[in-house]
Amino acid sequence: MVALRTLARRAHAMVKEARELQKAIVAIIRTWRPDLLEEFGVGPIVAATVLCAWSHPGRIHSEAAFAMLAGVAPIPANSGQVTTRYRLNRYGDRQLNNALHTVVQSRIQYQQATRDYVARRTAEGKTGREIKRCLARYVARDLYRLLESEATAA
Repeated sequence: MVALRTLARRAHAMVKEARELQKAIVAIIRTWRPDLLEEFGVGPIVAATVLCAWSHPGRIHSEAAFAMLAGVAPIPANSGQVTTRYRLNRYGDRQLNNALHTVVQSRIQYQQATRDYVARRTAEGKTGREIKRCLARYVARDLYRLLESEATAA
């Protein structure tokens, strides 16, 4: 019983500390790049991950390079007969890849336009993994353009 109380106190303290740290992260992001938090599915943790990977203007020279860094660039998976297949990229920044996956999951669940896209691609015969790969590539493209456009304007 004492062990359970101790564990409960620790868990409560950790939750409180996590909330405080998240508030600090939100404050930093709002002062640096508030436009990033306005994107659908991008919360403070995802925004911080994207900003850490992007770092500064000019570090990543193109959206394709950003997608490769994120591990969402399409890699051809030719079998010799079928040449229109692509596979998931297992390389790159895994935290950034996880952040993009989080955005894709939230958009699939809550954004009607993304649901329509998934339904259309499923009707075309795409698998769920292929659809999520395509969506992650779109999200990477949008975030890169947002980061670079605001950086050049500032």
